[in-house]
Amino acid sequence: MLYGGSLFFYAKKMITTMLGIKKGMTSTYDSRGRRVGATMVQITPNWVTQVNPLSIQLGFGTKKSVKKPQLGHSKKAGIETPIRWFREVRGQTEDMKPGTEIKLNQVFSKGDSIKVSAISKGKGFQGGVRLHGFAGGPKTHGQSDRHRAPGSIGSGTTPGRVYKGKKMAAHMGNNQVSTKGLEVVEIDLAENLITIKGAVPGPIGGLVTVTKLGRIKGYTPPPEEKPEEEDESESAEQRTSELENAEEQVAETTESVAEVEETAEAVKEEPNAS
Repeated sequence: MLYGGSLFFYAKKMITTMLGIKKGMTSTYDSRGRRVGATMVQITPNWVTQVNPLSIQLGFGTKKSVKKPQLGHSKKAGIETPIRWFREVRGQTEDMKPGTEIKLNQVFSKGDSIKVSAISKGKGFQGGVRLHGFAGGPKTHGQSDRHRAPGSIGSGTTPGRVYKGKKMAAHMGNNQVSTKGLEVVEIDLAENLITIKGAVPGPIGGLVTVTKLGRIKGYTPPPEEKPEEEDESESAEQRTSELENAEEQVAETTESVAEVEETAEAVKEEPNAS
């Protein structure tokens, strides 16, 4: 019964995940007007290549050389474009069929809370100071080569071994990493770009998986500004007053012209009377 309920839940769940490429970082302004660092991810249309009972397989990206098994898999779904990446994600709808195109604006919108997953940058073999934040040894009292040493890794006879999971020097990075609670601050449908507040894992040009978690909560967006209407009313009043002043000036000018004409006529009549 429980399994049947979960099956029904996943069958009704909408697609909330898309694949994209990390393009780089920039700065932008969030909904509160604060300048924040942001990451640009390009999400061109994803293709549904396979439908499973509890998940679907998405195809994304293209390249010049694609191996024949991948070409045959995409052609079986009715997709002629050679696909570079295939990833399986949870969630499907009744209308989802192989060959369906999923666009950016069908899944994400401004103000969404998302999770971004990717393979983190590889840092190579690193020591305990950089990898785990070890403090290192003392700097004085004759310590010439203990500055970044790991120190003791266990006791002697008991237990006589090193515990599993002991923090030591090891390979750093190149792991699957997810960052939750990120915010979509801008969407450019013309370039298929989504701007995400904050940093996301992975190198530039790497594949990232973006999953919608919901909407950003915890604050109320500011109301729409209305100073423009006030400015319009003020400007209308100002224009009215300017028109009234102009009419008064025209009236005064007309009166002064009439007085000058009367004076000129009076001057002309004086010689005739003499």
